[in-house]
Amino acid sequence: MAVFESILPVFALIVLGNLVRRTGLIPEPDWRGIELLCFWLLFPALLCITLARIDLGNLEVGPLATTMLVLTPILWILLFAMKPLLHARTGMTNSQFTSVFQAGSRYHGFIALAIVLKLYGEEAAAYVAITMAVLVTPINVVNIVVLATFGAGQSPDPRNILKVVVKNPIIWGAVSGLMINFSGLGLWPPLETGLDLLGRAALGAGLLAVGAGLRVKAALKPGTLVWVGTLLKLMATPLLVVAVSHFTGLSGIAFEAAMITAAVPTAMNGYVLARTMGGDAELYAATATLQTALAFVTIPLWIWLARGLLAG
Repeated sequence: MAVFESILPVFALIVLGNLVRRTGLIPEPDWRGIELLCFWLLFPALLCITLARIDLGNLEVGPLATTMLVLTPILWILLFAMKPLLHARTGMTNSQFTSVFQAGSRYHGFIALAIVLKLYGEEAAAYVAITMAVLVTPINVVNIVVLATFGAGQSPDPRNILKVVVKNPIIWGAVSGLMINFSGLGLWPPLETGLDLLGRAALGAGLLAVGAGLRVKAALKPGTLVWVGTLLKLMATPLLVVAVSHFTGLSGIAFEAAMITAAVPTAMNGYVLARTMGGDAELYAATATLQTALAFVTIPLWIWLARGLLAG
């Protein structure tokens, strides 16, 4: 119950964002601007200030990075292995597969950061930031390749993939924070205050934007593919963290941060990619919405399980 109450404000803001969009208080097209502001400025600032200020010497960076880099390809292999079966059982098209793949393999950094900051503070937030820095490039590259291959039915263009990765502000925010940290120079106080203010704005605005992007009607009657993407993300991925951590030695707050990162719903930016690259955008929206709704229950359960495993 304590964990449930701790993450309640996070999901309350998501619900509030959905209600604000529905009432028309902020017109729906304007939410795109809020999403872009979060993606290009606020979220990178939060990653930068978090990684710039934390004492990296006290963090289990090696086991964490190894755990996440091992489980992610395992998840991709599982998704590809399921493709023929899903096609045979449900008639799944290639376009639908891209959305199942995206929904099962992406992580929503806004939600993970908000939860760990509320529960553990900046140390755990640094673990999430490091995880996002490590995973953002391979996840984006693989998802773009999958969409380009199965969604639009065209050969992936390496130049376009490189352009998307190089322009990704999440990478630049994380890299900038790490460079400042490693340099030992610290931040100029006015700059640090400015980044801190931007970082504080990121969580509230980001969670409201998550809620605004949800499509409740699409998730009220979930089909088989929606449930597949949901169960893979909310159940299979945290289980993989437990299994892989057994071999990598990941423990303590780093283990709990990894569990939370694995247990959060998929990122909403996958909807934009699905819409622009020939994926099934409606299937993705329905899956992301159902994942977010169920995560309100499943995340506290995974945190409880993680603490039980650590205590044991």
